[in-house]
Amino acid sequence: MDAIILQILNGLDKGSAYALIALGLTIIFGTLGVVNFAHGALFMLGAFVAVTVRRVLTLSFETIDPTRKDFLGNPLKVKTTYVEHWFGPDFGQWLIDWSVPIAVIAAIPVMALIGLAMERGLIRHFYKRSHADQILVTFGLAIVIQEIIKYFFGANPIPVPAPEMFRGSFDFGVLLGFPENAIIYPYWRLVYFGFAAVVIGGVFAFLQFTTFGMVVRAGMADRETVTILGIDIDRRFSIMFALAAIVAGIAGVMYAPINSPNYHMGMDYLVLSFVVVVVGGMGSLPGAVLAGFLLGILESIASMKALIDLIPGINQVIIYLVAIVILLIRPRGLMGRKGVMED
Repeated sequence: MDAIILQILNGLDKGSAYALIALGLTIIFGTLGVVNFAHGALFMLGAFVAVTVRRVLTLSFETIDPTRKDFLGNPLKVKTTYVEHWFGPDFGQWLIDWSVPIAVIAAIPVMALIGLAMERGLIRHFYKRSHADQILVTFGLAIVIQEIIKYFFGANPIPVPAPEMFRGSFDFGVLLGFPENAIIYPYWRLVYFGFAAVVIGGVFAFLQFTTFGMVVRAGMADRETVTILGIDIDRRFSIMFALAAIVAGIAGVMYAPINSPNYHMGMDYLVLSFVVVVVGGMGSLPGAVLAGFLLGILESIASMKALIDLIPGINQVIIYLVAIVILLIRPRGLMGRKGVMED
């Protein structure tokens, strides 16, 4: 039982990443009708915003410390970061330690600008093209972004540590009455799950309770009528594309301490996230979130050694098997809308 609970917890943080990426994908498809295969690259770019912020904060210069000597008696050269030099050692070290939360703040304008540039510069020209054309052009864009990241950051994963106070593990089993150390779970994974819940709740609240969100939902249902009313729905949809890019970006930033950023992580999550969107139902935001957590938990449970020994490779195909079964029973997905991608 403790092993199953541990895998459910693992599935929640993995499902959080799936749900956040799938949420952005669904926002873009629901508003613009575009199948965006470059969305995984936005998740990766967010992770590398975390890498970049930490590198900037740890930029340093060398000074001579006459009070410290090497084994030959020469004064030692010591490295001092600029933030420690400018703000003092305590606050400077605090900034470095909290580089990931700081990167979340930095990623919001950065990802918004990248999203707007993608939508205005490329994707707007494919609104009325077939979904096959959209997939081809956005997949090509994803490969270009991937290779740019590989050129500047290299091919190897780059570790990004979480803040020191969240680097330990929490004895989750004690709360459930299990023996001590039965279920040990990293703090940062719990933080990520809470962060995902806040972001998902914020997006739903924005769409449900604000005037902007209500107009966007009306435009998703009947774009022509909203345009006739004199509302510039295209501008609002562009803002929604930027919002989707922000969601993917900050999801990547917060996931960086869990999975060290590398140039192909966008592709790794993209295919799975599209499966999540299809299972949840194309154009359904609640369906994307529900399917993200469901498939994340199932994938984690399928990774248990007992199941792998019984059915080798089940952890690699479980998501696709579940998708096949669900789509055979419900062709529109769990919460799909009638008429979406059925023409």
